[in-house]
Amino acid sequence: MNPDQTSTGAAQRRGLFRAGDRVQLTDPRGRLHTITLAEGASFHTHRGYLDHDQLLGSPEGSVVRNTAGIEYLAVRPLLADYVLSMPRGAAVVYPKDSGQIVAMADIYPGARVIEAGVGSGALTMSLLRAVGDGGSLHSIERREDFAAIARGNVEGFFGGPHPAWELSVGDLSDVLPTVAEPGTVDRVVLDMLAPWENLDAVAEALAPGGVFISYVATTTQLSRLAEDIRTDGRYTEPEAWESMVRGWHLEGLAVRPQHRMIGHTGFLLTTRRLADGVEAPQRRRRPAKGAYPVAPDGAPAVDDSELWSPEAMGERLVSDKKLRRARRDVGQAPQEA
Repeated sequence: MNPDQTSTGAAQRRGLFRAGDRVQLTDPRGRLHTITLAEGASFHTHRGYLDHDQLLGSPEGSVVRNTAGIEYLAVRPLLADYVLSMPRGAAVVYPKDSGQIVAMADIYPGARVIEAGVGSGALTMSLLRAVGDGGSLHSIERREDFAAIARGNVEGFFGGPHPAWELSVGDLSDVLPTVAEPGTVDRVVLDMLAPWENLDAVAEALAPGGVFISYVATTTQLSRLAEDIRTDGRYTEPEAWESMVRGWHLEGLAVRPQHRMIGHTGFLLTTRRLADGVEAPQRRRRPAKGAYPVAPDGAPAVDDSELWSPEAMGERLVSDKKLRRARRDVGQAPQEA
């Protein structure tokens, strides 16, 4: 490969520190501070300040001292660090889940991927890394303010627009048929409140054998999605799991699990698109008694759509003030009327 032909964003990941680079400073206690380098600027704490000019032109992995003599290790933040420190509107998909999505959905270079529920753009960056410049990622977000924050975060990380990325504002069921021909999408990734409402649109877009993966927060969402997938008949038997990460304390012979861990964040469910006209194989296992709710007359219980409101599902609302601040931080401030 020609060394001058690099993937989008690669140039921002190597070389000496430059103005505009995001730098992660680690103090002697292991606390992380993320700054954006600018000529003449300074990083202040209650224990002195550090001039950005000390870092400009320095190699990654340098150690600098502030005016109080406190040393900081300076490196570029990894993607996992970036998504947890960047401005956000909606909650982000944690790196442990993004990694699982990329691996278990088999997001490969050149893949044609649809993502819906962009939030602040955390998962989008991992998907773009996976599909590469030769792939295609079309992200769909219902809220314009979330989409603006995601665009600012993604372009800030890659140093500008990514050639494989398109971002649309609207409902998945409305936008997807206009951006993808039937049977042409390799992977669909959903992070939304009620993904079962879009199973028909996803089935139309997915190629036979294509992977559908969904991120949901609660067991009630997980159960509803799995049963609706089985009822639809165009998907394979769904599989679901969660992952938990526990760090370890390493100090001489004192090697033990850390007291804190990243526990439950969400559930992941995957299934694959069957070929047209093929019936899903029947499950051989018999469901346990009481596994499916029934009405008093013995008929299947009818789901109440009001139960699936964001408030009922425990979705944390984001204030307009926080959204405006996040948009300003990523350079996507709303235009004045």
